[in-house]
Amino acid sequence: MADLTSTFLGIKSPNPFWLASAPPTDKEVNVRRAFEAGWGGVVWKTLGLDGPPVVNVSGPRYGAIHGPDGTLLGLNNIELITDRPLEVNLREIKSVKRDCPDRALVVSLMVPCDEDSWKSILARVEETEADGVELNFGCPHGMAERGMGAAVGQVPEYVEMVTRWVKQHSRMPCIVKLTPNISDIRKPAEAAKRGGADAVSLINTINSITSVDLDLFAPQPTIDGFGTHGGYCGPAVKPIALNMVAEIARNPATRGLPISGIGGVTTWRDAAEFMALGASNVQVCTAVMTYGFKIVEEMISGLSDYMDRKGLTETREIVGRAVPKVTDWQYLNLNYTTKASINQDDCIKCGRCHIVCEDTSHQAIAMAADRTVTVKEEECVACNLCVEVCPTNCITMRELSEGELDQRTGKPVSDYLNWTGHPNNPMASTSGK
Repeated sequence: MADLTSTFLGIKSPNPFWLASAPPTDKEVNVRRAFEAGWGGVVWKTLGLDGPPVVNVSGPRYGAIHGPDGTLLGLNNIELITDRPLEVNLREIKSVKRDCPDRALVVSLMVPCDEDSWKSILARVEETEADGVELNFGCPHGMAERGMGAAVGQVPEYVEMVTRWVKQHSRMPCIVKLTPNISDIRKPAEAAKRGGADAVSLINTINSITSVDLDLFAPQPTIDGFGTHGGYCGPAVKPIALNMVAEIARNPATRGLPISGIGGVTTWRDAAEFMALGASNVQVCTAVMTYGFKIVEEMISGLSDYMDRKGLTETREIVGRAVPKVTDWQYLNLNYTTKASINQDDCIKCGRCHIVCEDTSHQAIAMAADRTVTVKEEECVACNLCVEVCPTNCITMRELSEGELDQRTGKPVSDYLNWTGHPNNPMASTSGK
């Protein structure tokens, strides 16, 4: 049976499923219930400086995007870091860690960008015996306007500087949480590594406005007639998160830097995909805010069953296995050729594949009077759109073997050739062969 035990930066937990820094980890009662449900670890909701606590809005804090069936696809929030007193949070963290020594407990931090502020709060967090700290360099709203959060994460020099302060003034493992609101995620990751970060976590929320009230003509959520940009998370951001995790994992300057994957993790499969692209564990927020703490039970059983089927015994056997398969477009095999193939036994003749191909693609699917659909291979460019819209999964892509005639080009399929060596490339070289 698969062993889901996880060790991340020397921090042990019974499984790789952690709760991300967010409302579900804002207080002791929540964290204890999460551990009882089976979560392997938590990142405590971001703490700030001692003194007057942060003030959150007292109106709606969330906006949402739903799918046609009502499923929550994305959640936009305008909530800030914890609005509970620092002393209360620290006392609760110490209590939970004392009673739950087998679970990971990392503390998220955000304070002004000066060394004394970081030095001061780090000393107090160490007294709780928490397992580590996560530097919140990602929040795009509220705190960023105060020179914190994404305002730090978007400047690699600041990322490096603050990370170095943390490593100088703390014994605890340091995870740097990165903002996706940047053109090249590799730059802040490299800066974090230069500063001595033990790991990075990503992605934090994406700057967004999810909707507009067309009666009030104001963004939602609406506070006294006005709205603002907030942080977007949930299943909709997963593709962005996967790409950014992979970019860090395959970048020579950051290769080997431990990664905690965040962004739309809802099922065990999502978690496994993050791990395959280089994450050692995952953090979850929106799924829990949608379905509750017990969703972790499915994640645990699903990942365990998958590993048993694959003959894998430890989660680290998954980590990074897909990274060598991630490449840049110019290295893709331009001679690789497939064609759509329709299983008529499973086709329900809904016509969706015909409509999308006829209206928006390459007019490669014909429909007969009785609504039977067939592929015109001489027109099919293998774009795969028909596969993605088919409600019964009756369409697959058939690979043409080397030497087989491609009816669209009138030429036989030949061996590997990428753009760097393609004759249409004015800068082509023999390296494309």
